[in-house]
Amino acid sequence: MALTPVPVALRALLDSVPGRTPIETLPLAQCAWRVLGADLAALRTQPPFANSAMDGYAVRGDDLVPGAELRVLGESAAGRSFDGSVAAGEAVRIFTGAPIPEGADTILIQENADGVGSAAITVREGAPKGKFIRKAGLDFSEGDQLLAAGTRLDSAALGLAAAAGHPALAVRRKPLVAILATGDELVLPGEPVGPDQIVASNSFALAALVEQAGGSVLDLGIARDDHADLAARIGQARDAGADVLVTLGGASVGAHDLVQEALKRAGMDLGFWKIAMRPGKPMMTGRLGPMVAIGLPGNPVSSIVCGHLFVVPVIEALLGMPSPERDRSEPGLLGRDMPANDEREDYLRSNLVLTEAGWEATPFERQDSSMLGLLARAQALAIRPVFAPAARKGDPCRFIRLR
Repeated sequence: MALTPVPVALRALLDSVPGRTPIETLPLAQCAWRVLGADLAALRTQPPFANSAMDGYAVRGDDLVPGAELRVLGESAAGRSFDGSVAAGEAVRIFTGAPIPEGADTILIQENADGVGSAAITVREGAPKGKFIRKAGLDFSEGDQLLAAGTRLDSAALGLAAAAGHPALAVRRKPLVAILATGDELVLPGEPVGPDQIVASNSFALAALVEQAGGSVLDLGIARDDHADLAARIGQARDAGADVLVTLGGASVGAHDLVQEALKRAGMDLGFWKIAMRPGKPMMTGRLGPMVAIGLPGNPVSSIVCGHLFVVPVIEALLGMPSPERDRSEPGLLGRDMPANDEREDYLRSNLVLTEAGWEATPFERQDSSMLGLLARAQALAIRPVFAPAARKGDPCRFIRLR
């Protein structure tokens, strides 16, 4: 079977996503890092009135002549405006955020006035007309579109939604990703480890990646190398209405690799199997009715790299985020010499350092796909294209930032 190039595999996988998750309305306080399901328009104007950007005096700009004396009429503070107007030769003590009194058109900052706090002040230094006044609607006006559907609500976006008067937001339901580890050799952390067993790590790593991408996790535990056990756990994912089923290990065709056959028995339409990449070659995808199935390799590094390249874009597609198929790599420079590459695209765990010439990605010498310690230390994945010729330190490359 020919190996599927990474871009072709990703496009085919995204084409298999049946649609976006439904929209739900949540209180604003529960919307941090959720994804907007609809465009968001302002329900109010911000600021709703002209206000002062500084502490000082609201005056008429024509009166700001050094040495001029102005009579102080009263005070305007945030939440307590001055009920009156300012005429020639008059001023109103004003504080940051307070409404501009009628007749005033400029703020004389208190550092440029003598006699601060008294019934009259003297202008020490003038200011251009209109200085330090925030006009009504400076930030946005009622009806303005502020955020587009598909926006992830970070702190700034959430603050903007609040300022625009929204007590609740329409967001996409988090995609439910069922994660199923497989293999007789696996035990959970903290359990007794037999002489032929290892501690399961992939499911925890993938769960963190899913949640970071905006999904929620259904942990299906560890399935033994048994068709009945696999079928039961696949059924749990279906019964829970999972949007995505991610299996870990067992996707090849060895005597003990039963996952692909179990998924086919459950009705999976196989999309593709075997990717032209390293690590991650034995990855598999398909559809189980409305559920996207992704079979990741059992090696820890392989599963995590494939998670970054394939699982995260599927979650983004389900959330309606823009361009889930986008190229996530950045330009950089190789930090050491590299040999010519073969028919598989390499994703090499690397250090990342900013130099005068740009970002330098230096692949670790050892790249075994079982070595999680290297992945935890790596800042990036340096990419070596299919059949790339030998390269020298300082040659251009591309990398995917991990952290």
